[in-house]
Amino acid sequence: MSYRGRFAPSPTGLLHAGSLVAAVGSWLCARHAGGQWLVRMEDIDPPREVPGSATAILAALPAFGLVADKPVVYQSSRIAAYDAAFEQLRGAGLVFPCWCSRSDLATVGGIHRDGRCMAHPDPQRKPAWRIRAPDETIRFIDELQGPQQQRLRENVGDFVIRRVEGFYSYQLACVVDDAWQGITQVVRGSDLLDSTPRQIWLQRCLGLPTPRYLHLPLVLDGEGRKLSKSERSREVDPSDPMPGLRRALAFLGIITAETAIHPSDLLDAALRHFDPRRLTQCSDHRAA
Repeated sequence: MSYRGRFAPSPTGLLHAGSLVAAVGSWLCARHAGGQWLVRMEDIDPPREVPGSATAILAALPAFGLVADKPVVYQSSRIAAYDAAFEQLRGAGLVFPCWCSRSDLATVGGIHRDGRCMAHPDPQRKPAWRIRAPDETIRFIDELQGPQQQRLRENVGDFVIRRVEGFYSYQLACVVDDAWQGITQVVRGSDLLDSTPRQIWLQRCLGLPTPRYLHLPLVLDGEGRKLSKSERSREVDPSDPMPGLRRALAFLGIITAETAIHPSDLLDAALRHFDPRRLTQCSDHRAA
C-alpha cells in the first residue's frame, strides 16, 4: 500500500500552535513519502465540543497551505462502523458492561483489572462497556521516540470503549477509522504515545492492520504545560499565517533562508529541506 497519513483534530477549540505542529509534521511526512494526506474530524464527544470550532479548524488549515487530498471525514457520520466493531468484540466475548465509578476504582488505584467490577449491576442506569486488558506487554517501535512497551493489565487495565452516555471512545473510533482510511503511518503528538498500545491491542482483536507510528514532541506553554485548546492556549492566526507557520517549522527543526510570501511556497521550501530522521533533533519546548 502506498503511503497515507492523516491529521485528526477534535473540535474542542480553535487551532493552536501545538495542533499546527502536528498538522505540519504529518503533512511533511506524507509529502516526503510521495503519499496522501487526509483530514479527519474527531467529533464523537459532544459534551467537550465547542460550537463552530470544527468549521474554524477546517477553514484555518488551507490558510496555512495545508490542503487534504480527499474530502474530510467526520467521525460523527461513522457510528454504524463503530457499532459493527463493538458487536464484533462483544461476539468474541472481549467486552463486558461495567457500572464502576471513579470513586469505586479509587480503592484499587483507579485501574480496572481482570473484568472484575467493584460495583454491582444496576438495572436503573446504563453501564459503560470495557474491553478486558490482557496480561501481556505490547511492544512497538516509534519512529521518533524509539522502542516502546506497555503492560496493559498493570498500566492501563480494562479500558472503556463505549461510555455510559453511549459515545464511543477515542481508542475504538481511531482504530476503526485508521484502518478504513488505509492509514499507513500515524504522525501525532507524544501526548498520545500512551494510547498506542491500547490501539494496537484493539487492532489485533478486530483483525485490523497496525500502521507505523511517529509521535512528535509537544509544544508547551510558558509554564511548561502542554498547549491545550480546552485551556484556550495560544491560537494561531489564519489571517496572518506566516509567523505561526514559521514557528511550527522551526519547532520541527526546519529553518529555510528562502524568501516565501505564501504559506504554500514556504511549505514547498520546507519540504525540500525535510528529512524525517532529523526530527530527532527537536524536543518538547515552550512556545515562543
